[in-house]
Amino acid sequence: MSAIKKCLFPAAGYGTRFLPATKAMPKEMLPIVTKPLIQYGVEEAMSAGLTGMAIVTGRGKRAIEDHFDISYELEHQIAGSSKEALLDDTRKIIEECTFTYTRQVEMKGLGHAILVGGELIGNEPFAVILADDYCVNEGGDTVLAQMVKLYEKYQCSIVAIEEVPEDEVYKYGVIEGEEEEPGVYRLSNMVEKPPVEEAPSNLAIIGRYILTPDIHDRIRSTPPGKNGEMQITDALMAQAKEGQVIGYRFKGRRFDCGSVEGFIEATNYTYQQQNS
Repeated sequence: MSAIKKCLFPAAGYGTRFLPATKAMPKEMLPIVTKPLIQYGVEEAMSAGLTGMAIVTGRGKRAIEDHFDISYELEHQIAGSSKEALLDDTRKIIEECTFTYTRQVEMKGLGHAILVGGELIGNEPFAVILADDYCVNEGGDTVLAQMVKLYEKYQCSIVAIEEVPEDEVYKYGVIEGEEEEPGVYRLSNMVEKPPVEEAPSNLAIIGRYILTPDIHDRIRSTPPGKNGEMQITDALMAQAKEGQVIGYRFKGRRFDCGSVEGFIEATNYTYQQQNS
């Protein structure tokens, strides 16, 4: 298979847990200190050698496109001042990456968002980052960089997993599998948001994926689940039955920035790291 060059960002959700802040602002643009969540995700993709950023947006998400574009008026206003350097990271992204966009007209689940984004990806393996999951690994490879290295070895779909409290498994897709090497599992089963008593483990899938191009056909051939949504877990199960999915317990720490509590925790952590 070819090397991974593109990263898909599903970013069409409403962010209702952050209302009223997200009434007119995309949740992906909520700042962790001075950078929006989605910029941290793009920088993580770049750290793994990816330069093609494919973003699935929706109504009211224009600010994402504007962020990853040159603002001539702003740059003119701050040219020559001490504030000019504050745009260095964003300039680097704009210069080194290509951004493509498409809209998810209806919200039909993560599987549907990935299918919609398939037109931007083409017939090649790709990564997926959910910006809500803010991941850090101080002093080491980013989570996606770790996964890309693992893909080079296994050449199949990979999902990032972490241990969660047993009473929280109902919030996640949960895996079952055999550990092939430390932290690396060959998956045999995945259950989307199971009741605690039906969960096969407490190892949960978080918002980092590497997917092989056949995933698009798998999604199309998988019947919609609850609320008519296309779950990526169901499509991955079809691959897992053929032994083609790896679960990886990544090195680092994840913050659930889809929740207010996790967002505040991530902000405090990042501020402390930047000022330590």
